[in-house]
Amino acid sequence: MPVALFVPAGLGLIFLVLPLAGLLARAPWATLPQRLAAPGVLTALRLSLLTATVATLVCVVLGVPLAWLLARVEFPGRRLVRALVTVPLVLPPVVGGVALLLVFGRRGLLGGWLDATFGITLPFTTAGVVLAEAFVAMPFLVIAVEGALRGADVRYEEAAATLGAGRWTTFTHVTLPLVAPGVAAGAMLCWARALGEFGATITFAGNFPGRTQTMPLAVYLALETDLEAAIVLSLVLLTVSVAILAGLRDKWTAGP
Repeated sequence: MPVALFVPAGLGLIFLVLPLAGLLARAPWATLPQRLAAPGVLTALRLSLLTATVATLVCVVLGVPLAWLLARVEFPGRRLVRALVTVPLVLPPVVGGVALLLVFGRRGLLGGWLDATFGITLPFTTAGVVLAEAFVAMPFLVIAVEGALRGADVRYEEAAATLGAGRWTTFTHVTLPLVAPGVAAGAMLCWARALGEFGATITFAGNFPGRTQTMPLAVYLALETDLEAAIVLSLVLLTVSVAILAGLRDKWTAGP
């Protein structure tokens, strides 16, 4: 490796690590247990874990078939569909929240019908948090599972079909076990992205303690009144992020 590359590489590493080091250096370690046990922190943490988990389940139920469709079925406009699926990756989350309001709000394309027909109101509810998190997180799952499907050996599926297995049996007993690591990795990334979602959540679901205030929203609110509380909440999210990376190291971060 040329010596000239060491300097920008070192600066890049410092740029990424220094903010995290600053967070750890300013953490109120002496009062950390008491702050973590505060009712507001525990409530936001429970809500974040619940909504992120439910959003991930929604993404798995809807995203795995979508990934299979993109990976295994040739149809007109497949590239366009794939591009549309990945739009939330680059779309500003606040814009995603506005889009969700325009569709699922009480005066939205579907929200008015849901409210009038079933009495279902999604904005500014816990269900709205789940919807916002699923919207921004699903592309991570679809991309991971589609990549796993493309890399899977189709000979096993062909052998199952030759032995008389139907499409559904082949999918559930052969395809899914083959791509299970990819599904697990995509679900973990999806869960982590849902846990850290802020923009779409605050726009579509608001910031109501106990109902829609997740950990990222609690950090934002704490910054205005209690910096140490914001640091503690940030440490919790940082710990979760590190744990996710540790769980995915063999698939995403391992090197030769």
